[in-house]
Amino acid sequence: MPLMGISLFFAIAPAQSQTSLTRAQQVQAHKQKAQEYLATNKPDLAIPEFKAIVTLEPNNIDARGNLGVLYFFRGAFAEAIPQLRAALKLQPTLWKIQALLGTAELRTGDTQDGLSDLEKSFPNLTEKKIQIDTGLQLIDIYSAAGRLDRAAAIASTLREIDPTNAELAYSTYRLYSDLTDESRLTLSVLAPKSARMHQMMAHELSRQGKTAEALENYSLALKIDPNLPGLRFEYAELINSSKAAGGPDVAEKEYLAALKANPNDAKSECRLGDIAAQRNDLPKAQEYYARALKLQPDDPEANIGMAKVLMSSNQPEKAEALLKHAIQVDPTIAVAHFRLSTLYRQTGRPEEAKQELGEYQNYKDMKEKLREMYRAMQLEPGKLTPDETDVQN
Repeated sequence: MPLMGISLFFAIAPAQSQTSLTRAQQVQAHKQKAQEYLATNKPDLAIPEFKAIVTLEPNNIDARGNLGVLYFFRGAFAEAIPQLRAALKLQPTLWKIQALLGTAELRTGDTQDGLSDLEKSFPNLTEKKIQIDTGLQLIDIYSAAGRLDRAAAIASTLREIDPTNAELAYSTYRLYSDLTDESRLTLSVLAPKSARMHQMMAHELSRQGKTAEALENYSLALKIDPNLPGLRFEYAELINSSKAAGGPDVAEKEYLAALKANPNDAKSECRLGDIAAQRNDLPKAQEYYARALKLQPDDPEANIGMAKVLMSSNQPEKAEALLKHAIQVDPTIAVAHFRLSTLYRQTGRPEEAKQELGEYQNYKDMKEKLREMYRAMQLEPGKLTPDETDVQN
C-alpha cells in the first residue's frame, strides 16, 4: 500500500504543477510549442497546441486564425470553416482569412456564402498568389452563372497583377471567347442587317483567311453607314495587308477617309506614315508619325516608325529614346529590339547591339510559333507591320 501511495503521488505531481500555472502562462506555453512545430515544418503537431489555446481563450484571434489556416491547407475544409469564421467575427478586416473561408465554403458546397466571402475579400487582398487564386474562382463562378461582364472585370484586374500567368491567360481566353459568342448572338438577333453586323462578319471572315468575303462585308457595311466609327480603319487594314485587294496604294485612300471621319484616329496617321516611309518620302512620313504620337504618345508602332525616320535622318539620340519607350510599353515587339540593335551597332556599342539582337530573335521566334499555331487553327494571325516585313526581308 505505501508503495502504491508513493507511485500515485509522483503520477499526479505534474498535473498539480500544470494547474498551478495561470491561464496566460498556459496559453503562452502552447503558443511557443506551436511556433516550434511550425518552424520545424510539423504543422500537424501544431494543431493540438492551437486547439488548446482556443479551449483556454475562445476569443484568441491568432489561435482561431492559425487553426483555421492549418485545417484549410490540410484539406480539412469542414473543420477550417468554424475557426476561420470565428476569427473573422472577432476581426472583420482579416481579408486573407475571409478569402480562405470563401474557398473552404465553396469546397464544401456552400456556394452562396463562398461567393459572398470571396467578393468581399477580393478588392482588399494584397498578396499576389491569393489575389490570383481568389480572382480565378470568382471568374469561374461568374462565367458559370452567365455573368460575363463581372468575370471580365475580375480578369482585367488580374491581368494587371500578373500578366504572365498561364492559368489566367487560359481563363481569360475562355471568358473572352464566351463574350464573343454572346455578343455575336445578341447582335445577330438585335440588328441582323445592320452595318455593325456586316462589320462583325467581315472581322470573323478575315480571321479565317477569307479575304474576298471579308472585303465584301466591309463594303456592305460602308454602304449602310460610311461614317461608322472604326469601320474605315478596319477596311483599310485588310486592304493594306492583301495584295489582291490593292495593297498600300488603295489602302491609303481608305486611311485618309478614316481620318476624315475621325480626325483623332492615331492608328490611321501611323499607317499613312508607314506607307510614306515605304515610298521613301521621309518628310511626309515624319509628319504623319508626329501627328500619331501627339494623339497617342504610347503607341509602340508610331514610336518605332518615327525612330526609323530619325535614324535615316542621322538623329540617333532621339531615335533611341523612342525605341526604348516602345519597348517599355510592350517588351515583346521584336522589331523595336531589332531597330535598337541596329542603332547601337551604328553608334559603336557592340555589346548592347548583341543583347538587343538576342531579344529580337527570342520574340521573333515566339511570334513565329504563334503564327504556326494560328495557321493550324485555320485562323489568320495579325498582319505584319511594314517594319516587320522589312526586317524579314
